[in-house]
Amino acid sequence: MAHPVARALGTTALAGAGALAWGVVEARWYTLREVTVPVLPHGQDPLRVLHLSDLHLTPGQHRKVDWVRDLASLRPDLVVDTGDNWAHLEAMPALLRALEPHLGTPGAFVWGSNDFFAPSPKNPARYLLPDARVAPQQPPVELPWRELGRRFTSAGWVDLTNRRDVVEVAGRRLSLVGTDDAHLDRDRFPAAGGPDDARAAAVRDDAGVLRADETRVDLHVGITHAPYRRVLDAMHADDVDLLLAGHTHGGQLAVPGYGALVTNCDLPRDRAKGLHGWPGPRPDERGGADSTWLHVCGGLGTSPYAPVRFACRPEATLLTLTAPL
Repeated sequence: MAHPVARALGTTALAGAGALAWGVVEARWYTLREVTVPVLPHGQDPLRVLHLSDLHLTPGQHRKVDWVRDLASLRPDLVVDTGDNWAHLEAMPALLRALEPHLGTPGAFVWGSNDFFAPSPKNPARYLLPDARVAPQQPPVELPWRELGRRFTSAGWVDLTNRRDVVEVAGRRLSLVGTDDAHLDRDRFPAAGGPDDARAAAVRDDAGVLRADETRVDLHVGITHAPYRRVLDAMHADDVDLLLAGHTHGGQLAVPGYGALVTNCDLPRDRAKGLHGWPGPRPDERGGADSTWLHVCGGLGTSPYAPVRFACRPEATLLTLTAPL
C-alpha cells in the first residue's frame, strides 16, 4: 500500500497535470462578452463598440483568425484595438486577414509592448511578482509595427499614440485621447486644449462668435493598452466618459470564487477584466458619481511561452453604449 504522503503527492501531480491540460484547451475557447454602458447623452440611440485586445497572434492560429473575422457580423459602429496584436515576426499576413473585415468600420488603436518586439523566453512565474518586467538578456527582435500602423491608418483607423483625435460614428462625434504603452513607460498623456482636442477646436467663427455646433462632442473616450493607475488617473482628470484598456489577459490564471491572481500592472485584481468604475465604484452604483466607466478586455491570446488560461477564457467584448434610463 502506498504511503499517505506518496499518495498525496501523486494526487497533487495528477491534479496539476489535469489543470495544465485544461489550461491549454481553455486558451483556445474564445468567447464574446456583451455589456451595456449607460454613458451616452439622454435621448441618443445606442452605439455599438467592438473592443479587441491582446490577440498575440502567431502564424498557424487559423481558428483564432476565423473567429476574429466572424466578429464583423456583429456590425459594430466602432472598433477599438487596445494592442498586443501579434507575437511573431511572420504574423503580419495572418493578422491582416483576421482584421480585414473590420478595417472598413471606423476604428481607433493604441500599441502594446508586444506590438514592438517579438516575445522572448522567460520564466512564467515572474508574472506572479509585483512587477513582472525584466531587462532582456539580448536585444529584442523588432516587429514591423510601423508598417502595421500604416495599414491601420490607411484604412481610416485613428492612431492614438500619445495623442488626441476625433471620429464621426453613426451620426455622433466622439473625441478620443490615447497613450502609448505604459508597461514600457512610453506613455505621455497629451495635453488638453491643443489642436487635436475636439472639445476645444474651432470654437469661434471669423466674427468671434462661438459655434457650438462645431464643438459638440457626444462622448469623450480614453484608450490605452496597459491600465496603469497613472494613465487611468490622467484620463479621469481629463473627464473622459469611458475608458478602454487591455493588457491584463483578465489575469490569465484565475481561481474560481477568488478571481485573477495578478494583473501584470498596478491595477487592482478586482478590475482585471470587465466593466467597472475608476477610481471608485461604477457610476451607476452608490458612491460612484465621481467615477469614470472603465472596461478592461481580457483579450484573446497569451504569450507563446505561456500558452494557457485557467478560469479566464480568451475574449472580445461588444459594448452597447446607451443613454441612461
